[in-house]
Amino acid sequence: MLRLGVLGLSEGNGHPYSWSAIINGDYDESIMADCGYPVIPAYLAANRDTLGIEGARVTQVWTQDRALSEHVAAASHIEQVADRPEDLIGAVDAVLLARDDPENHVAMARPFLEAGVPIFIDKPLAFSRADLEYFDEQQARGKFLMSCSALRYSAGVQAARVQVAEIGPVQLAVAVGKKDLRKYAIHYLEGLFSVLGDPPAKTVRHVSETDRDILLVEFATGTLATVHVFQDIAPGGELNLYGRDGNVQVQHGGTYPAFRNSLVEAIRSFREGRPRLDFAITRNVIGTLVAARESLEQGGIPIAVN
Repeated sequence: MLRLGVLGLSEGNGHPYSWSAIINGDYDESIMADCGYPVIPAYLAANRDTLGIEGARVTQVWTQDRALSEHVAAASHIEQVADRPEDLIGAVDAVLLARDDPENHVAMARPFLEAGVPIFIDKPLAFSRADLEYFDEQQARGKFLMSCSALRYSAGVQAARVQVAEIGPVQLAVAVGKKDLRKYAIHYLEGLFSVLGDPPAKTVRHVSETDRDILLVEFATGTLATVHVFQDIAPGGELNLYGRDGNVQVQHGGTYPAFRNSLVEAIRSFREGRPRLDFAITRNVIGTLVAARESLEQGGIPIAVN
């Protein structure tokens, strides 16, 4: 049995609850109903028959608040609550860093990387060039780290990767989604890059304003893409690709399947002793996000991704 530890809980993100229940395969309905994120008990109940990932179990949890940790543990049937993050070292085989505030990822991941504990880090891995360089250096030294948006493994994205080959060279891609550049643009970038086959991004321009973020991405293949992330629009992401011979509209297929698929890939990676997602792919996507932020801060000038 692969022993997993779950770390952290950031504002607006219930992943310690949902990831643990998806992996462990069981949960307390009454306690989970009080987790603060109504969507989680709803999709857990709707997918009860597929809960559980064979050969793995979340056995330890730590958050910044002991009472909160105990609530996560009771909701998702986690056996131990840690007093400190470092207490997980030696007690688990791998760690899931479930916070989505990228500015804290380096500090929280460092003890585990230094100790050689494999770690999967919630999206986005980084939001600054310095933090991305730190993680790049760690993986270059042979440290096990993996990070992505679950959207990469959504049924819609996986299907579209096949469909897009039928429309000829993609000339234009348009991705639209809700919320903010810092935490949520990664979803739309990750899905877009994956469907296109993860070509190298050359430059990014931020051509709008905060909370109405519009990114213009130029790929080495010649494809142009726009990514629109607006705070005040109705929810529901959308991705359209236009080629010489046709177009593809991507239907992502729901949150739960994407979460489960990404966790399966993380656990398969832990078992195989190496990330199944090449870090160069993650660096390309996160480098694009970082360049978009830099373009915004510098008045919309084009920023080279690498």
